[in-house]
Amino acid sequence: MLRSGFNSNIACTNTYFQKNQNHIKMATTKWILEPSHSELQFKIRHLMIAHVTGSFKKFDGTVETEGDDLTTAKINFSADVDSLSTNNDQRDGHLKSPDFFDVANHPAITFASTEMKKVSDEEYALNGNLTMHGVTNPVSMKVEYGGTIVDPWGNTRSGFTIEGKVNRKDFGLSWNAATETGGVMLGEDVKVHASVEFVKA
Repeated sequence: MLRSGFNSNIACTNTYFQKNQNHIKMATTKWILEPSHSELQFKIRHLMIAHVTGSFKKFDGTVETEGDDLTTAKINFSADVDSLSTNNDQRDGHLKSPDFFDVANHPAITFASTEMKKVSDEEYALNGNLTMHGVTNPVSMKVEYGGTIVDPWGNTRSGFTIEGKVNRKDFGLSWNAATETGGVMLGEDVKVHASVEFVKA
């Protein structure tokens, strides 16, 4: 009887842990974007022979991971469209107009991750939903993990380089103009490049 009761207790304990193991998670780690050591750029083909480069001066982002496991990352990012600059005031004004981003009605570009898949020790495939010009589409980007260090002030920092490409027409940014030679003013693909640092909260 004693042995039977002992075995019964073990069985109950095993059943409890089996039912609750999915609820046992690592502590959530929060990371905050460090804008003073980060940059966000885009490139688009101009006249089909060269590229124009632009950047967003104001952007923000957060990352939440389970422990330090990057594959569990939940990433949220936003960029202030009114802060874009291509070093040409006239061109910037056109990009902010209804012909393109329509800043008055769509002031922000946002991204929310759905998956961070490890490819190698330094490479990840990032999937998520990008919202721009009031349109949301799934996108995939390449992420290079630069490493994690503790800075001289005791802050834990991680660095990443992110690259991707989107078709602007998928987001309703379809303005273009024909040239005298039969070409077009702008390409459809926009290359995105971000070099970012995150600080552990």
